[in-house]
Amino acid sequence: MPVIALTQEMGSLAKDVSMRLAETMGLEIMRHEAIERVADRMQVSTSLIGRLRDGKAGFVERLRADRRSLALYTAEELFALADRGNVVLRGWGATCLLRPVPHVVCVRITRSMKKRVEWLMAHLETDDAEFAESEIRRSDEAHATRMHAQFGVTWGDPVLYDLVLNTDRLSIDSCVAQIRTLTERPEFAETPASRALLANMALAARVKAALKDEEATTDIRVTVEAEQGRVTLRGIVLDAEERTLTQDVAARVDGVKGIDNQLRLMTSSRRFASAKQT
Repeated sequence: MPVIALTQEMGSLAKDVSMRLAETMGLEIMRHEAIERVADRMQVSTSLIGRLRDGKAGFVERLRADRRSLALYTAEELFALADRGNVVLRGWGATCLLRPVPHVVCVRITRSMKKRVEWLMAHLETDDAEFAESEIRRSDEAHATRMHAQFGVTWGDPVLYDLVLNTDRLSIDSCVAQIRTLTERPEFAETPASRALLANMALAARVKAALKDEEATTDIRVTVEAEQGRVTLRGIVLDAEERTLTQDVAARVDGVKGIDNQLRLMTSSRRFASAKQT
């Protein structure tokens, strides 16, 4: 059940590679459904999600944007798709989110700026090379900023990827062949342990999204870990009521079989801190 995560640089031909991969390997491909579901969860338009992701949102839109919800719902969507397997995921931070899972192949598709500019000029049917290059640099900066803010990584760091392919030198078919070969290597074979890790990450993402959904817990920020259906909650909450509410919301999430509630109360932590200082 291959899971392949690709980057999404404007004009890199990553879209062409992802579509050919899906076609030749019989895999699903993440299309517009993800953006529609994330927009629906956030109760905003799909165009706003697109502008936020592409760095085209205006100052007021960026100011009002709930970036935490965008990150949580995106993670929930990606982990759910990866957990089902047989899928190609392009963009959305998939390479960063799924990097810890051993059987997920993380690939960066890149290309020279010159070729990317030529691609965009042809795409937009314009001869304005300066405009095309500025659009690509704006898109790159938006992606890099989001990756750093959301995952604390440098977007182009090659260590993040299992394979870096340059479409200046490789055809789409050659890229597909390289990626396909990697999916068949023993290092990327799906194992019970890697499958369980992905399932745990997917469940934790569902719990975090559920806490965000509920009005009573939407602002609560706690650590959520999952293992074989058992969810552990850690962090500090305001009072006993908030502690119980957090547990109740987490317990209702599909797939949760038990809760280990290790949440501490803010009043207790203050006493603890005070006691340590004396």
